[in-house]
Amino acid sequence: MSGSGRVSGLCASTHNFAPDDGQPTASTLPDRHTRCMSIRLADLVFRKGVHSGQGQVPAVGRPAIDEQVPARSLRRYRCVHAFLGVVARLYSTVRVEGADRLPAGPYILCFTHQSWADPFYVFAAVPWQPRMYFFGPEQEEMRRGARNRLMRWCGVVVPYGPGNRGLVAATARVQDLLSRGAVIALAGEGRIHAGEGVVLPLRQGPAYLSLRAGVPLVPVAINGTGWLGFRRVVRVRVGLPIIAGRDRAGRPTSADVATLTAHAQSALEILVADFPDRPCPGRFQGRLTEFFNDWPEGARPPIPAGKGTALGNRSSVER
Repeated sequence: MSGSGRVSGLCASTHNFAPDDGQPTASTLPDRHTRCMSIRLADLVFRKGVHSGQGQVPAVGRPAIDEQVPARSLRRYRCVHAFLGVVARLYSTVRVEGADRLPAGPYILCFTHQSWADPFYVFAAVPWQPRMYFFGPEQEEMRRGARNRLMRWCGVVVPYGPGNRGLVAATARVQDLLSRGAVIALAGEGRIHAGEGVVLPLRQGPAYLSLRAGVPLVPVAINGTGWLGFRRVVRVRVGLPIIAGRDRAGRPTSADVATLTAHAQSALEILVADFPDRPCPGRFQGRLTEFFNDWPEGARPPIPAGKGTALGNRSSVER
């Protein structure tokens, strides 16, 4: 990520979002994210540029998306999926609820986000078919840096560089993946947060992509990653797929997007409501938790008043 930590993308802020014309704008951007899971849709340009009404926008020398993250074999994907899922299950006690609700076909997976480790638990919860991709990281060059090269080798991310010129091409990239039966996973809040019972206001990107592609939006609540305690319970709870109606054919309207976003927000808040906040498990595990977390505030913020669940409430999970 860039030194400033700025992140942007379709799962972004609600200001000046203009879905009617099919052009996601620079102002639909979230603020910050974890260092390895930033969600920004920008500059996914093809070698020949992005087609527009005025002709093609040149790629200005930036490598094509297939050079940044080449297509990887299904065998490699299965190995990556299995390895990350096993790591999550060895470190934590993973409980998956509602896995039977996951659609068989393509869908948008909108998950809550407390930690850099959340994608591990997503892999532990979902089957290896259909194939899944995560948005991020925000990187102009995926062939530099050990972490970037590792993600490039795995082939489970859709990176995008800084800038706004590639938003249209990025949307086309998502459409292409979904049309081939893939799953697109996004942290709908656009950043990490503190508090097991907290869901920050969702960005409009997940709803927009769902409506644009005509695929369900599946809310998924990840609880227990606020502090990564060894063998603590991490619960992945899958909500019912949301299939929103459309006011008219074609590109989704602002009203369509706002309605679906509100439904997803409500679903996630219900899914996380009964999980208690837990204390830091110790110095080493606390450092492990915070190692890759990138807090917009500069440090872990306090849990919002009235949002957390009391430590003494162990209704369905253990401390």
